[in-house]
Amino acid sequence: MIIDKIEPLREYLNGKRRTGLRVGLVPTMGYLHEGHLSLIRRAKKENNVVAVSIFVNPTQFAPNEDFEAYPRDIARDHALATEAGADVVFHPGVAEMYPPNSSTFVEVGGEMTKVLCGTSRPTHFRGVTTVVNMLFNIVNPDNAYFGQKDAQQAAVIEKMLRDLHLGINIVVCPIVRETSGLAMSSRNKYLSEAEKTAALVLSRSLAAAKRAIDKGQRSSAEIAKMITEQISKEPMAKIDYVSVYSYPDLVAVEKIEARTLVALAVRFGKTRLIDNIIIE
Repeated sequence: MIIDKIEPLREYLNGKRRTGLRVGLVPTMGYLHEGHLSLIRRAKKENNVVAVSIFVNPTQFAPNEDFEAYPRDIARDHALATEAGADVVFHPGVAEMYPPNSSTFVEVGGEMTKVLCGTSRPTHFRGVTTVVNMLFNIVNPDNAYFGQKDAQQAAVIEKMLRDLHLGINIVVCPIVRETSGLAMSSRNKYLSEAEKTAALVLSRSLAAAKRAIDKGQRSSAEIAKMITEQISKEPMAKIDYVSVYSYPDLVAVEKIEARTLVALAVRFGKTRLIDNIIIE
């Protein structure tokens, strides 16, 4: 079932909730892949009703980014989501989510939205937290599911929840990779075969960093240097960042002594890919 208006979705979910059923939400921008489907399956195991949102959110794209070109195929997505366990797909238009003269945003302040992806995409997380807050208000889920590939996004959303006392449980699920090791992403569609092969350097470099940490390397600078050197050997790769931060508060650390995020963003042609590992 596809619903494209807010009030009918609320009516449907409130009817389920009145009978004591738990609601899970999987927010997506569509063009679903196995990473998204793993979130839907997890949500189905842990909730009675699963809502999947498919909305390409304009406020998290900068003017020079790929909002218009972002892949869209609602018929395909609806079929995949339903097969994975979704009970309802929420597919609103931009005017439904942002009525004329909309001027209200939800923004997490502090440094955590200024580092990593926030450095090159300064308005991105304001768009993310605004639309996710809208979805939380519309769906009112018991649980919401996000992927670790967007680890900074998950950390920012968790902080928003704490700060605003929203009382929703966030579940962050592991990265799903192609058999080659490439982290699944809707943007992988943009890659040529040569770029897709070149992009395997990302997972290889993170795996090498994990091995070094497991063997006792604790210097954040050395880990970042190791990854940077390995990626730099790939001629098609253009590094945006390679960084090591505490997680989930995203504070730069000199030594890896507690839960730590090792994250990177790299361009291959016009496509910007992100990947990470979390050291427990």
